[in-house]
Amino acid sequence: MDIKRKLFTYLIPIGVCFLLGFFSSYLQEDAVENWYPTLNRSMLTPPNWVFPLAWSFLYVCMGISIGMIWDSRDPSRIYFARLFFFQLIFNFGWSLLFFYLENPLLGFIDIVLLEMLIIFYAMRAWPRFKWSSYLFIPYILWVAFAAYLNFYILLSNPAGG
Repeated sequence: MDIKRKLFTYLIPIGVCFLLGFFSSYLQEDAVENWYPTLNRSMLTPPNWVFPLAWSFLYVCMGISIGMIWDSRDPSRIYFARLFFFQLIFNFGWSLLFFYLENPLLGFIDIVLLEMLIIFYAMRAWPRFKWSSYLFIPYILWVAFAAYLNFYILLSNPAGG
């Protein structure tokens, strides 16, 4: 077992997730400070400090999930890597649409598609890579909650915010 290869197999996808998260938080910074506080939000909306903690946990789970598949050397790993990076595009897209463009409608459409993609990933991974599938459960639940919050904002603000 090559420990260096194993380490990179897990650290690279985790790092990519964190890099995307950092870049999206940079792009949404102005909206989080100036636009988001003006919106009518659900009383279930967590305080702002919860989001980076939750996403840090999720990024680690996501990275380990795809790392486990990649480390398996299974022929389907390329398929799963593509699916993983495709869902990352939608993950990043939500921040752009919802915060950067300040468009809850487009954000909601994106997050619904993201939810479908991550459920699809977990379901496809389940037969061969059960632990990779399990690691997506917190992500599925968090995105479902975020979709609810997005939908609430869409319905509770004039012109969607």
